[in-house]
Amino acid sequence: MIEPSDNPELWDFLSSLRNGELLTGTIAAIEPFGVFVALDSGPDHPSFPGVGFITYPELSWTPFDEASEVVHIGQRVSCEFLQFDTWNGEARLSLRATRPDPFQLFADGIAVGQELRGRVTKILPFGVIVEVADGIEGLIHVSELAGTPCQSPQAMVRPGEDIGVVVTGLDRQRRTVSLSERRASKGSP
Repeated sequence: MIEPSDNPELWDFLSSLRNGELLTGTIAAIEPFGVFVALDSGPDHPSFPGVGFITYPELSWTPFDEASEVVHIGQRVSCEFLQFDTWNGEARLSLRATRPDPFQLFADGIAVGQELRGRVTKILPFGVIVEVADGIEGLIHVSELAGTPCQSPQAMVRPGEDIGVVVTGLDRQRRTVSLSERRASKGSP
């Protein structure tokens, strides 16, 4: 833990930042727990490679396997300030907040009852995940699959299969899409 008395210049700088403020810097290190950013303004951190820190969920709106798919060391970035981490003496940042949310853009163009085509990406015991747009997935509950209700999801569809679906629900806050294959296969929304 960094105390204010340990590094008053750092503490003063971090205390002056406001939620939503844009900060620029350079990706200094990629770690298994997040990404350090050397900020253009403010002092250096006494222990870490940068005063700014981005957790993995704040890197991108879309899923990724490795942080290096989103950023690389030496890359210039603009990030939104989220909070002052008083324990580590760092600025928690969000890279994704500076970019449009693809889910919200998708939701702007979709309505409940609309028919779509999608690719099955995962089969779960309770349903099927279908990619209906680039990086946008929705869930078909097992009760909404087109097969016989007593069949398992694995017996009704295969990963990679292209299927027709109807949007049955859209939750912007939770960023979820509910789908039905059964309604699409019958042709009724």
